[in-house]
Amino acid sequence: MQNASHQNLADYLRKSLRDQMNEMADHISGGGCTDYADYKRCCGVIHGLAIAERELLDLTKQIDDD
Repeated sequence: MQNASHQNLADYLRKSLRDQMNEMADHISGGGCTDYADYKRCCGVIHGLAIAERELLDLTKQIDDD
């Protein structure tokens, strides 16, 4: 990314997404899910966050390459 503030924003968002994924994974692995439906919801949240992170990484790479 050409602008340092854009890079800082991208880094902040990536870290936030990763932290949320880790918190949800810790919740699952710690036995925090109350039932299978809750487990599926948590897995869906992790999946969605992973997609968002990948999109952010792809976007920053595309901007850097331009």
